[in-house]
Amino acid sequence: MYAVIETGAKQYVVKEGDVLKVEKLPFNENEEIEIPALSIVKDGSIKQGGKVKAKVLSTAKDKKVLIFKHLPKKHSKKLRGHRQFYTKISIISIGE
Repeated sequence: MYAVIETGAKQYVVKEGDVLKVEKLPFNENEEIEIPALSIVKDGSIKQGGKVKAKVLSTAKDKKVLIFKHLPKKHSKKLRGHRQFYTKISIISIGE
């Protein structure tokens, strides 16, 4: 059994026990949350809707992503870095 959820404008296929890194969520550590499921697949049949229970494990910053811009023949170079916040969640159960 697995479900398709959407959080942070991205869709994820999850099973019970999965651990994911998603866009930052406004919840505290060890808090249980419910995420609406777009669809649930159980024994080959697809059901629209449902709920997925998850537990927030931690919130932190991801690795640095470097952005380098270069204009040839103009002697122009820019180097920027960005670290995105994320929330690590663990899927507890998939409900209907």
